[in-house]
Amino acid sequence: MRLTLGFSPCPNDTFIFDALVNGGVDAQGLDLDVRLEDVQTLNEWALAGRLDVSKISYGVLPLVAREYAVLASGGALGLGVGPLLVARPGLGAFDPARMRVAIPGRNTTAHLLFSLAYPGAAHKAFMVFSEIERAVLSGAVDAGVIIHEGRFTYQSKGLERLMDLGEHWESRTRSPIPLGGIVARRSLGPEVLGELQRLVRASAEHALARRPLVSEYVRCHAQEMDEAVMRQHIDLYVNAFSVDLGEAGRRAVGTLLDVYRQVNPDAPPLPGDLFV
Repeated sequence: MRLTLGFSPCPNDTFIFDALVNGGVDAQGLDLDVRLEDVQTLNEWALAGRLDVSKISYGVLPLVAREYAVLASGGALGLGVGPLLVARPGLGAFDPARMRVAIPGRNTTAHLLFSLAYPGAAHKAFMVFSEIERAVLSGAVDAGVIIHEGRFTYQSKGLERLMDLGEHWESRTRSPIPLGGIVARRSLGPEVLGELQRLVRASAEHALARRPLVSEYVRCHAQEMDEAVMRQHIDLYVNAFSVDLGEAGRRAVGTLLDVYRQVNPDAPPLPGDLFV
């Protein structure tokens, strides 16, 4: 059976999926057509129903939940892993009603966490996450929400942290942060969905069992990243929740969806069975 599978070239995703797409675990007859794209592109593709299996931001889940179900394995969720709001030195007091802020995509967890912290923000510029630091440094925007390896590199580029949006989320909700998850098309049916769940978990376990070994597959998609940053990225975003969300992870996703409904009160109701 041929299936399209999308995830990002970020080290946490390539680390988790390496075994599945490169023969480290038996794919049980599934022929996977792999697409590596940034998470905003994957979110847009999920909205269009383009892929069979995909990494998405949990922020877009409410918009695709009727088409896709969430796998319990393969995602990024944890404590101390959230996005940061940064600016050039000397900005002064951050005024969300007046200042222009770069955000890594409209339908992202980062946008949802920013909206929770700054519901009155009026001037948002949505762009690919890799463009945000440059936009802040150039003065195109006053501040920016950074994710992924930006957590480790923003200071070296001359930026200052205004707020840790993840810490704000954790203090407000007492919950880990659901950043991104793996979804699969509901129409594949329970048997295939169950097999995908097992395979993604096996791939994540395969990678974690070999830690701190990092394969050439991971490295080749992180060529512009410092070795230490690559390893920090994996260490921060790959954890026990990547193997299985468990009850705590499911509750965290539910909390994020509650926040989504607060921010979007007119959103249609979600299906009751979000998870495979």
